[in-house]
Amino acid sequence: MLEAKVYIVGAGPGDPELITVKGQNILKQADVILYTDSLVNEQLMEVAKSDAQVLKSAGMNLEELVHCMITNVKQGRSVARVHTGDPSVYGAILEQMRYLKNADVDYEIIPGVSSVFAAAAAAQIELTVPELTQTVILTRAEGRTPMPEKERLRDLANHHSSTCLFLSTTLIKKVVREFLEAGWLETDPVVVVYRASWPDQKVVKTTLGQLDEAMRAEGIRKQAMVIISKAANEELLKEEGKYESKLYDKSFTHGFRKGESVNG
Repeated sequence: MLEAKVYIVGAGPGDPELITVKGQNILKQADVILYTDSLVNEQLMEVAKSDAQVLKSAGMNLEELVHCMITNVKQGRSVARVHTGDPSVYGAILEQMRYLKNADVDYEIIPGVSSVFAAAAAAQIELTVPELTQTVILTRAEGRTPMPEKERLRDLANHHSSTCLFLSTTLIKKVVREFLEAGWLETDPVVVVYRASWPDQKVVKTTLGQLDEAMRAEGIRKQAMVIISKAANEELLKEEGKYESKLYDKSFTHGFRKGESVNG
């Protein structure tokens, strides 16, 4: 039996099998399930117990949302607050936690599979390739939500790291312009994954210069992850012996294996 508190559960990117075991177990036991119906797969709700109250939150404002959670916990019920992906990335959970804390309501965060990793998996790319890129930037283009001054997209693009853009599909022309201004090439590879892990998933492999046209051709203007990275180059699969990890190098010694001498 679950403790009477709020469980902020990451539902994963869409595929109901990509929720964690812990997250699914909470859905099976929760007295109240409050889920983001605009993004979370409804199939996940099928595991709810027969007497659970299942509520959709897309039409609720913040005050209505937290009032529901606080009231139910105060009455001794466990509440599963279900978010898409992982709650810690663009999950808008800070304001919810603030209300819960002020009301003296306990909460626990259950991590989930982020859409960025589902997108990378769908595109069959590794975001961190040795000697090519070892840093992943998770960010968004500036739209109605302003960016902090030191996190302007052009400044981040200057690092030439793997860059994964959330919530940016309507601002692609601006994205392309800022990356080109930061020294990226029109021929640099880009992957766009629409609704990663859902049945209608689309994977579009293109270049920075062709990005806007490719997305327009596929009708992609929402719910897509844009990955701009030299690691997205399919030619890397053909370049044997390049950009390989030391972990599996037979001459490399680590805590579990002694490397072989290069001289035999």
